[in-house]
Amino acid sequence: MKTFAIIALVLNALTSFAQKKPTARQLQEFDAYVEAVRKEWDVPGLAITVVRDNQVLFKKGYGVRELGKSEPVDTQTLFACASTTKAMTVTLMGMLVDEGKVSWDDPVYKYLPELQFSDPYLTREVKVRDLLTHNTGIGSTDFFTGAMTIPAQEMFRRMVYVKPSYSLRSGFIYQNIMYSAAGRIIERLTGKTWAEVMQERIFNPLGMTQTAPKRGLSKSTNMTKPHFNVNDTIRVIDYGADSEIGSAGAVWSSVDDMSKWVICMLDSSKYSGGRLVKPATWSEIFKPQAMVPDDEYPTMQILKPNWLTYGLGWYQHDYRGHKVNFHTGSLGGLTAITGQLPDEKLGVYVFGNYDHAEVRHVLLYKTLDFFALGGNRDWNTEFKKLYAGIREAGKKSAREFQEKRILNTAPSLPLKAYAGKYTSPLYGKAEVTVVGNQLVFNINDNALKATLAHWHFDTFYGPFQKAWYGKALARFSLGNSGQVDALVFGGMDFRKE
Repeated sequence: MKTFAIIALVLNALTSFAQKKPTARQLQEFDAYVEAVRKEWDVPGLAITVVRDNQVLFKKGYGVRELGKSEPVDTQTLFACASTTKAMTVTLMGMLVDEGKVSWDDPVYKYLPELQFSDPYLTREVKVRDLLTHNTGIGSTDFFTGAMTIPAQEMFRRMVYVKPSYSLRSGFIYQNIMYSAAGRIIERLTGKTWAEVMQERIFNPLGMTQTAPKRGLSKSTNMTKPHFNVNDTIRVIDYGADSEIGSAGAVWSSVDDMSKWVICMLDSSKYSGGRLVKPATWSEIFKPQAMVPDDEYPTMQILKPNWLTYGLGWYQHDYRGHKVNFHTGSLGGLTAITGQLPDEKLGVYVFGNYDHAEVRHVLLYKTLDFFALGGNRDWNTEFKKLYAGIREAGKKSAREFQEKRILNTAPSLPLKAYAGKYTSPLYGKAEVTVVGNQLVFNINDNALKATLAHWHFDTFYGPFQKAWYGKALARFSLGNSGQVDALVFGGMDFRKE
């Protein structure tokens, strides 16, 4: 029987009235639904936990850790928490707030004077709270980790070259590096690494024995592999390096352990030995802090919430008259999502091992309906249609890019004239060499590599060395002398030495 037909049957079977304690049969129906939608979205492996009223209602692994191999995903399989790590970093900061070591509204320069911005006003006025709410005015600087291998201190030093995208607290652009700054403040205040503090103050008290602050610190062999669709084929890809900005998204865990974390966060940070933060601090973490634009998540086109906000490490929106706290996590080839319905004491956490496997959103809202709010809305069909449209729009854009190519042109100069070294105080360095009739681009000592053929005029286009990175575009500019003086590679500007 086709997968979509199975989903339809399961949907009809799922109860439209959620009870506090679902029956064994209802849990079997939910189990069948999870497996059916996993297959529908081609996710090799997935794990989910659902908690309510301080108890685990459902917890299971599905599929395999690595495509082509037989080792199954179970409840102890480690996945990347990715950006759901941010809520943990916020909680650590909250502990230090409770201890009087820092205030949410302290200026950042008080603890991290090396973090300087292009505008002295920003340097003076950015608060600790701003680091955690993505509204410093600085747009995404993920090139620090995607195109470089530099320490966090060097990222902070280079931030002075980044022009603000909007004025302080007047907008919202997701910003990972600011969470790295928050992690460094935690280190300054405790005298220990962020990873050590995370282990000692959250994982150990909660009994999260399988969880590691970074993948490289885990001793478990029960670990998933990342997967990516490369040229219409799902394949295993390399792990990314343990990030220098670990406090933004480095934790690896299992649904066994994340069950404990979700219960703790739903119960005002309580655990068997006490509580992580004071009630007032816990409330502050979940208080809306910044307005978020509607286009932040495609799923909002379906949900149509009345409001979408960001607290301290949590997105928030309304759903059927209830407040939802949630956050996604995405690393190359890996996904996560967690969500809460706090007034129902219901929480869910989902891991996946396929890049941007948006079945996570299906499972989030199906869980809220099935275990608390009732109804049998077909989230799977709606979200499949939504993301199919997004993929088609991407293909259309790629076709339009191809159509705009000017045929029968040639570079202004011989290829060897484009070779050489290029530098930027912000983006680092690029080296261009000639191999045959193509140019090879080496960005920041192999952080990125790509081999590009001539496209048109002084523009070159081709694949990254790591195929799952997609295609790269490079454009050269000539100076008044008629010689190459600048390079724009992937949106990064370099000057020729």
